[in-house]
Amino acid sequence: MKFFVVAALLAVAAADSAPYTTPAPTYAPTYRPTYAPRPAYHPQPAYKPAPYHQESYDQPPKYDYSYDVHGYGDYEPVFNAQEARDGYATQGSYSVVLPDGRTQTVTYRVDDAYSGNIAEVTYEGEARYDEYKPSYKPSYPQPSYKPTYKPAYGN
Repeated sequence: MKFFVVAALLAVAAADSAPYTTPAPTYAPTYRPTYAPRPAYHPQPAYKPAPYHQESYDQPPKYDYSYDVHGYGDYEPVFNAQEARDGYATQGSYSVVLPDGRTQTVTYRVDDAYSGNIAEVTYEGEARYDEYKPSYKPSYPQPSYKPTYKPAYGN
């Protein structure tokens, strides 16, 4: 009995060691691209294009800009800004008229790549708030009651 089990294991091991081969394909590709020769009316260019030269982005930036915005109608927002930069040194300011009537001005500067943004915020004018007048009136009457209960304490 033991001999039979050992023989069966040897037969399985021998059958497993056969090399595996990929079966041959059963179809043939039907599409083969064709390339037409270049027509005579499109000859090759007779010149050589200049070699591509990429701009260097390592140049320090330098610019100036400014703009103003003025509104129209009942609400007139006013906003302006200006900035100048030469390398890392940047300076500028912007101001806006706030809804309460004050003008907020922010002045900022950056001296170099390591110092960070240094800003100063100032306000001009006095804040004005209109008196609140609700435009909506409820359609139901307002309750008008007075408590009738008098507390017993405090006599």
